[in-house]
Amino acid sequence: MRARALVHEFGMGVDVHGRDSTKAACRAVADAIRHSSLPLLRPYLEGGGRILVDVTVGVPDPDAVDVERVQRELPVGEVTVCAVEGGLRVPGADTLLACAAITVCVEDARD
Repeated sequence: MRARALVHEFGMGVDVHGRDSTKAACRAVADAIRHSSLPLLRPYLEGGGRILVDVTVGVPDPDAVDVERVQRELPVGEVTVCAVEGGLRVPGADTLLACAAITVCVEDARD
């Protein structure tokens, strides 16, 4: 089976007090999917296909991200999370920003 990308979503998340990379990453993922309703995925699941969700989050300290916690932000699919260098630490404040890029691919069992 060959995976086809169907959806690309992007979001931003902020931890205003505490510089918590995981909290900001979770908020970025939630922001990215907040406006998504993807009924087109249902036929793939019902037909025995797979939904593959690839998440990349950019934060100033990628090693501080609890990727399992970020994975739980996604309601469906086989989720892979990769934390990379990025985002923003606001100078002179306890504020940290994260950016998320999400790609949803499907593998159709009929292919």
